[in-house]
Amino acid sequence: MRNTSQRREQILQMLVKQGNVQVSDLVPQLGVSAVTIRTDLSALESQGLVTRSYGGATLTRTPPPEQNIRQKDALNATAKECIGTAAAALVEPGDNIIIDSGTTTMPLARHIRELSRVTVMTNGLNIAWELADAPGVELMLTGGLLRKQSLSIQGAQAEACLNVYNFDKLFLGVDGFDLQFGITTHHEAEASLNHKMVERAKKVIVLTDSSKFGRVSLHRIVLLDRIHTVITDSGISPEYRDGLQRLGIEVIIAD
Repeated sequence: MRNTSQRREQILQMLVKQGNVQVSDLVPQLGVSAVTIRTDLSALESQGLVTRSYGGATLTRTPPPEQNIRQKDALNATAKECIGTAAAALVEPGDNIIIDSGTTTMPLARHIRELSRVTVMTNGLNIAWELADAPGVELMLTGGLLRKQSLSIQGAQAEACLNVYNFDKLFLGVDGFDLQFGITTHHEAEASLNHKMVERAKKVIVLTDSSKFGRVSLHRIVLLDRIHTVITDSGISPEYRDGLQRLGIEVIIAD
């Protein structure tokens, strides 16, 4: 039986292939009620992916395909290294921080190895491995289920372990960044865990290369009003740089 996330992903796949879908066609194909399908289409519309029409919906924006962590690691490597260096400059001795899983946050982990009196919570196996022997870093891992596609730990156990902590800063990677729809990611459980991270941090710092601007993935993490700082590269468009500054978000260009 499909869960909500899988069903909506399948609807999106149909939209990408066909351009539009009808509720009357989706009901027998997916084995759910018309009310459920309409709810799915409304949810996709709220994320800017589709436009509702009478009896169905039309594709508005194609979500980017998800790549595994090895594929991501090879993309925009120079920009990610610069972003990681700039992010590390914001970490101070005595800080308690969260570093999200991902390839954009990985250079940050490398650049804080020599710091002292820093506590790091992470859900990323790659981040944990990088910091495992850093003498001045106290390392904490969330519990939960490993998602091999991203080497991230997630799920109810991961979220529950965050409830008893408060952090100074969250360094968050994203798959999509849109001025209207906020920051998004491909997987529902990752989005849910990222949202919990935002709730537990005093300051939210998004690390993203400029290729992510204007993209919307399936699952929203938060709207932009929860973000304090964005670290990116010089490829950011004037529209996005000005838009973020109008929202009161600090923009750091890392080159």
